[in-house]
Amino acid sequence: MHNFEELEVWKRSSRLAVDVLALIDPIKLYALRDQMARSCISIPSNIAEGSERESNREFRRFLAIAKGSAAELRTQLYIGIRAGTFAENKAGVLISEVREISAMIQGLRKSLALRGPLGLLFGWLF
Repeated sequence: MHNFEELEVWKRSSRLAVDVLALIDPIKLYALRDQMARSCISIPSNIAEGSERESNREFRRFLAIAKGSAAELRTQLYIGIRAGTFAENKAGVLISEVREISAMIQGLRKSLALRGPLGLLFGWLF
């Protein structure tokens, strides 16, 4: 098990969720707003849930789900910009943060893969 509260990727994705919720609060397009709320909340939630699972394999699976939610959120931000719902400068900052969080998630997934059966044998190398 891992302590998700200590993971920088969980901290950043939680802050991102708060920022996205603030951005979408005033919009009237409820379908977009609700979908964005779900996807931004899903990122840190899946990181947390996976970290509490019994194996690195399960944690990696939940990280993959979190990464998928990040891709969803980026798509929704792009749609919001193109639809004129969000200012490009505000949403662009969030898109950049989502990209960085996705890269962090991928790095964590790779790190956990190294700790698989062979990684345990050679754990002192990593």
